[in-house]
Amino acid sequence: MTVPAALRPWISGIESVGVGEKLPPSFAHVPDTATKLVVRVEADGRRDALVVGPRTRAAYYADGGRRVASCVQVSLGPGTVRPLLGTPAVDLVGRAVPLGSLPSGTARQLAAEITGLAPEEMVAYLTELLPELPVADRSRTRLLRSAVDALSTRPGRAPAQVKDVARELAVSERQLRNLFTEGVGLSPKHYARIDRVRQVLTEAPGAAWAELAAATGYYDQSHMTSDFRTLMGVPPRSYFTGRLPDPQPCQAFRRG
Repeated sequence: MTVPAALRPWISGIESVGVGEKLPPSFAHVPDTATKLVVRVEADGRRDALVVGPRTRAAYYADGGRRVASCVQVSLGPGTVRPLLGTPAVDLVGRAVPLGSLPSGTARQLAAEITGLAPEEMVAYLTELLPELPVADRSRTRLLRSAVDALSTRPGRAPAQVKDVARELAVSERQLRNLFTEGVGLSPKHYARIDRVRQVLTEAPGAAWAELAAATGYYDQSHMTSDFRTLMGVPPRSYFTGRLPDPQPCQAFRRG
């Protein structure tokens, strides 16, 4: 789903699961650097709105045939978690909490109104509700987003070194870490590590391992394999041939 220009200061992506889709018997939640608003409607009509924080490791789940009527995931942009939800992103890492339990008035308003909207209505509602970022946050947000871009892996471009990013942005490495902790929830190095593994997940089906390692900025294939195993629980070859860790009962939307 395309993010309207008016929402891009707040939102980096919107994903929607259609009506009546059945969750697979088992599935993986891969590491993710984003904090997300998740609005879910189950087949029995139950609705909830949660905030799911960044995931630092993959998790493998089994689900007993639960059907989802609809599910919309709204990825918040770097630096928007505190202005929107009233809490630093680091407090949400590895957690899923009810949206209405968060301290900001906007979070409570969203929780009260957003669960009753269809996915296409939600975009229009958010466009009307979300103001521009407060003036005090704009410079920090621009700085953070420049750092996020520099530390992200792109096709044909490896992430920059943290020390180089700090020097380019005229801040200390400590200041950069503090900026990431509050605005993303992760350290700059951990952010870059997760983002690079996500790029491997995207490109691996059509690439040779050694070439993929070089293209994504790893020292060599063994470095890529080690990083991938740490975050995903299995090496790349095992993951892409379906040899995964035993799934656990689904806790993807466990309330914090």
